[in-house]
Amino acid sequence: MNRGGRPAALTPQHIVLLSEIVSRMPHATLGELAAELDHLGAVQVCTATIRRTLRAQGIVRTMPKQHALGASVQPEAHAAVAKRYGYTAAHRREAGQYSTDLTDAEWRLVSDLFERPEGSRGAPARYERRRLVDACCYVLRTGCAWRLLPSSFAPWQAVYKAFVRWVAVDAFEQMQDRLRQQWRDRMGRSAEPSAAVIDAQSNRASPQGGECGYDAGKKVKGRKRHIVVDTLGLLLAVTVTAASVQDRDGAAEVVAQACRKAPTIERLYTDGAYGGQCARAIEQTHGIRVEVVRRPGNRSTGTLHDPQRSLWQEPAPGFVVLPKRWVVERTHAWNERWRRMVMHHDRKTSTSAAWVWLAEARILLSRIALGS
Repeated sequence: MNRGGRPAALTPQHIVLLSEIVSRMPHATLGELAAELDHLGAVQVCTATIRRTLRAQGIVRTMPKQHALGASVQPEAHAAVAKRYGYTAAHRREAGQYSTDLTDAEWRLVSDLFERPEGSRGAPARYERRRLVDACCYVLRTGCAWRLLPSSFAPWQAVYKAFVRWVAVDAFEQMQDRLRQQWRDRMGRSAEPSAAVIDAQSNRASPQGGECGYDAGKKVKGRKRHIVVDTLGLLLAVTVTAASVQDRDGAAEVVAQACRKAPTIERLYTDGAYGGQCARAIEQTHGIRVEVVRRPGNRSTGTLHDPQRSLWQEPAPGFVVLPKRWVVERTHAWNERWRRMVMHHDRKTSTSAAWVWLAEARILLSRIALGS
């Protein structure tokens, strides 16, 4: 009996045609099904009508079953399992219980910097050096106090004494230097760079005492990290001062440190804060060319990789416009990922600089070990 009202949007012939389309296009979206039905059946309906009609016919879309990591998967189901990248259980099957712990591959790259040489005199070590390094990485990542280290590590006093001893001998800086050269070699670059970038970043400081100041430009009370990186964004030098120290005043020490480590540096890219007298002093002292990347060029396309042309002219044939300032900003962003780096908690600026070396080395360890 016809009760009146609006007629159905799809006739039985349309429903049969829709079922055939679904069997022929099982992975199509509702919009694609509606478009195909319009093309074949000359009827226009919305996706809600398509969904309601399919449900009435008992046709429901099902998602592929998710397989647990490491579980056996049938060969025909391999295509339904998404490929994963980065650290997995296979990478860490022999590592500790925390994600910050070093894997066997990572420890083999730097173990000689922390282990005592064979045949050395003195009492044997009470705690495994690898676990001490793992504890330092845990503090770096979580930002916790030394006294709040989990009991699975060595006592916090032993970890702290080992950390202070390694800071005194620049163990973390040596680790980062070695890994930086290995990564540059893997990228097809020479071991030492010929160009570098300098910048500074102000961060807050906790009320632990030590050197502290106020950066009126960034409205931050704390300390400032002056860093020099290569064109890949890898750290070459770092110094920590009070935030009240101007960028141009802190440039001399960090540039001198970078030139001692990499005498091959020929060009230094800076922003406007290092221009004028500061740039001329660096050129006269170290014999390197300083190029100030102003805001208009940094905002658009960057600087030209052609020393024979003006800084803002159009690129010559065969030369590519390359951004020269963004790599140091990316390095600052890398440092902000570590909770210990967000705020300065140490009284000594040398300790604050050591955390930067450890953070950079930890990133390079992950890169190199995953690619090995």
